[in-house]
Amino acid sequence: MNAVLVVNADLGPLHRVTVQHAIRMLCRRVAEIHEAEPDRVIGVFPVPRVVRLVRYVVTRWRFSAGPAWSRAGVLRRDGRCCAYCGGPASTIDHILPRSRGGRNTWRNTTAACYECNQRKGDRTPAEAGMPLRREPVTPTWAALAGR
Repeated sequence: MNAVLVVNADLGPLHRVTVQHAIRMLCRRVAEIHEAEPDRVIGVFPVPRVVRLVRYVVTRWRFSAGPAWSRAGVLRRDGRCCAYCGGPASTIDHILPRSRGGRNTWRNTTAACYECNQRKGDRTPAEAGMPLRREPVTPTWAALAGR
């Protein structure tokens, strides 16, 4: 796994970075290794899985509003699982189609496989006879960072 989880000084998850970025953080002494790969090193540092910031970073702004909508975020929120058939998802689907005024929002989009997305087309799930397996929600910062 190439991503390293960065946690705040109070162990709250912040985001993920590459292993190279994590090593730079360790060299600059802004972070410490919290959890590492056993028996693997890069120079003098064990290969990190989780790094903890030395100083607490105030993140109140993260909890006042959720993360901005993105295709990658929708796929991550839904675990790359199709909301219609449960298979592996590679696309996103607008519940209220964009042609009918649907927007790119967390509650109007869901992960879908290519086949289900094509079959649903420019219809709502009810019109297409394709009920959603789960209702889309606005994720928290922690939910997106924790996967």
